[in-house]
Parts: sequence; C-alpha cells; structure tokens
Amino acid sequence: MSFSIGGLMVNESMALARQCRPQETWPNARARLVSEGISSFPKLASKTRVLREIFDRVSQLTQEERAFLLEEADRSEQQALIWLAVCRTYAFVREFAIEVIEERFLSWRPDLGHEAFDRFLAEKAEVDESLSELSASTCAKLRQVLFRILRESGVLGAEGRIQQIWLSARVKALIYEQCPEDIRVFPGNGGSR
Repeated sequence: MSFSIGGLMVNESMALARQCRPQETWPNARARLVSEGISSFPKLASKTRVLREIFDRVSQLTQEERAFLLEEADRSEQQALIWLAVCRTYAFVREFAIEVIEERFLSWRPDLGHEAFDRFLAEKAEVDESLSELSASTCAKLRQVLFRILRESGVLGAEGRIQQIWLSARVKALIYEQCPEDIRVFPGNGGSR
C-alpha cells in the first residue's frame, strides 16, 4: 500500500527509466540513482521513498515495454504503460481496477465516488487483517492518491466519471505478449483483441 506517495509520476518514471544502464540489476540501479540524486525531491528520505516507489513500478514492465516507453510511446501510451505498471505493482489497485472500475464501466455506471473506494477497502479488510488495521487518515490518503492516479492516467475524468482508455495497437500487443488479463485494467478494452 505504498502507493500513497505522489500520483502517476509519468515524468519521473521516464527520467528514471532513461537512467538505467543496460544489464544493470534493479537493486544496483536503485542504489546508484539514489546516491546520484536523480530525483528532484530535496530530502534524502523523500528522494529514497519516491525512487523506491518509481523503481517498484517501472521494474514491473518487461524489457520490451520499457524500450517502447522510452523510444516510441507518445504521452497517452506513456500514461497507459505507467498505469499498467502501477496495477502490476499493487494487487489492491489492480483488483480495484478490475472489480470496481471495469465492473462499473461494463454495467453503465460510470460515476466513481469516494464511497466506491471506501466500500471496496472495507470488503478487502474483511479478509486481509493488515487492511483492517489502517488508520482513517491512512485510508483517506490512499483514496486521495489513487483517485489522483486514476485522473492522471485518464481512467477517471475531471467530473469523476470512468472513461474508456483507447490503447494503440502496439500497446495492446505488448500487453497481450506479457499477460492478456492485464487488458482489464483499461476500461472499455474488456479483454477483446
């Protein structure tokens, strides 16, 4: 549940991905980049947390997905790939995308308010004790950041309605090569090719 830092962080993710050296392991790259100070965050603790967060996300993309992200992707494709990375990193976010967002989109209920998140979190807390131990302020922060990520990725419009995500043929192909089920985190793509 460490997605409580920042938002989608597309620019930061792109900067980090560009700094990774070929054949460099993720732990080595993370340590090197923290020491070199790639992040624009002034405090080392903040820098370390943000870099760890971005690394965790970017490392979920395949080598082919990262290459496309850096060399060919336009802004909407970058947003889509970083959203995909967020969903791969956090099971909670992925489950929310599929169990709540996709379900609401497919049932023609595109309004997504905070109560949907609160209800989903409460349901998950019934089977995951660690979620039931989260403070009210932590839950509010997680909700705030997730909704920010949803808006920045284009999944949620400014008016709070779920929007269909139009994926390019290349992004769809990359997703299907890795894990066809991942297509479900993009509203309106519902697993059909």
